[in-house]
Amino acid sequence: MNILITGASGFIGSQLVKLLAGEHRLTILSRRPANTRQSRGANHQYLTNLNDMDDLNHFDAVVNLAGEPIIAKRWSKRQKQEICTSRWNITARLSQLIKQSTNPPKVMVSGSAIGFYGRQGEQRLDETSQPHIEFSHEICSTWEQLAQNAASDKTRVCIIRIGIVLGQGGALAKMLPPFKLGVGGPIGHGRQGMSWIHLDDVIALIDFLLNRQNCQGVFNATAPNPVSNGEFAKTLGKILNRPALITTPPLALRLAMGEMSELLTEGQFVMPKRALEAGFTFKYSELEAALTNIVAN
Repeated sequence: MNILITGASGFIGSQLVKLLAGEHRLTILSRRPANTRQSRGANHQYLTNLNDMDDLNHFDAVVNLAGEPIIAKRWSKRQKQEICTSRWNITARLSQLIKQSTNPPKVMVSGSAIGFYGRQGEQRLDETSQPHIEFSHEICSTWEQLAQNAASDKTRVCIIRIGIVLGQGGALAKMLPPFKLGVGGPIGHGRQGMSWIHLDDVIALIDFLLNRQNCQGVFNATAPNPVSNGEFAKTLGKILNRPALITTPPLALRLAMGEMSELLTEGQFVMPKRALEAGFTFKYSELEAALTNIVAN
C-alpha cells in the first residue's frame, strides 16, 4: 500500500514507520523533513504540509498520529490551545482532502486517547461507555468527530483511543528513575485506573486495522488487563527488585503540574472490547510480562 503518515516522529509513529517500511510505500508528513529524513531514512517520501494538495487520490491509506504531546508542558491557556489545534487542524484537513478525492484512501486510522472518557472511578469501560465531560474529553471528542467526517462507502475510518503506552522512552522513561532509586510508589490512594498498552501492541493494532476491511469505528488501544496505579507501582518495583512504598501526595503534583496533574491522580479502567471481538491478539496482555520485556531491554 501507499500510506500517508502524520506524527511519524513521535513515540508511536517512529516505531510504526519501522514496522510498515518493509512492505509498504510510505509518505511522511513532517514540519522538519530534513531531520525526519535523517532519523526515519531516505527511502520514504516527505511532505512539509497539506496545503498544496487537492486530494489524496494516490494514497491507499492514511495513519494520523499528529499532535502536541499532552504532558510536554504545563497546561496554560496557550498550551491547551496548541494541544487542541495541533490535532484538530491536520485531522480536519485530511478529512477534507479525502472527501475531495475521486479515488480516496480506503482507510484512515486516526489517533485519539482514553482521555475521551474523562475520570471514571473504578468502573470498567468499553467503547460504548459514556464520558465524563472535561478538558481531555473535549480534545478527543472534537478530534474524533473531525476524523469521522472522512468516512464514506469508499473510506472506512478507524479511531484508536490510545492508553498509556509502555516502551523504551515515553511515559515509562519518566517513571523509572525514582523506582530505580527505591523511592517510587503509588500516586495518592493508588486506586485510580491505569489502562496501559505495550508499544508493540499499539503498532500491531494499527497494522491490523489497516488490513481488516470489516473494521471501522472506535477501538480502545489498551491491554485487556488494566490495573490500578497501586498495582502498577507494585509490579514495577517487583521487576526492578526495589521497594515501591513511597506515596506521592496529589497536592504535590497539583502544585508542580497544575491541572495536568489530574491525568495522574484520576484514571480509567478501559477494556479493548472491539479489538478483541475483531480478532486482534495482544502479545502483552499482562502488565508484568510487558514491563519485564521493556526493562530487560
